[in-house]
Amino acid sequence: MLKEFRDFIMTGNVIDLAVAVILAGAVGAVVNGFVKMIMMPIVGHFAGGVDFADMKIVLSEAVVAADGTIETPENAIMYGAWVNTIISLITVGFVLFMIVKAYNKVRKKEEPAPPPGPTKEEQLLMEIRDAIKAKN
Repeated sequence: MLKEFRDFIMTGNVIDLAVAVILAGAVGAVVNGFVKMIMMPIVGHFAGGVDFADMKIVLSEAVVAADGTIETPENAIMYGAWVNTIISLITVGFVLFMIVKAYNKVRKKEEPAPPPGPTKEEQLLMEIRDAIKAKN
């Protein structure tokens, strides 16, 4: 059983999958960093300096004790964080689209193989057909 597991793990597909998952995590971190650190400040700037993450609808205020500790936390709908998530999704989708588009341009385009010629049987049938047509 241990040998079977080793053989399974050492197959090319499993190793390729592991490399793909690790690279996907790294690319995801880069794209998320791009969205959070570059795109969101630009979007906030054009939205009038608004930080969407701070936008919320407070349903009930936090209750603070006399010593400064929070007895009951604030209850709020954090719609700004949701807006950030939507903008992030659109930006990530666009960045991934551009990456795939650039990859497809760089990737060699394989020329389709020419169609195979007729088989011997097909050639014989064509000769018979042509001979019949010639007689008529």
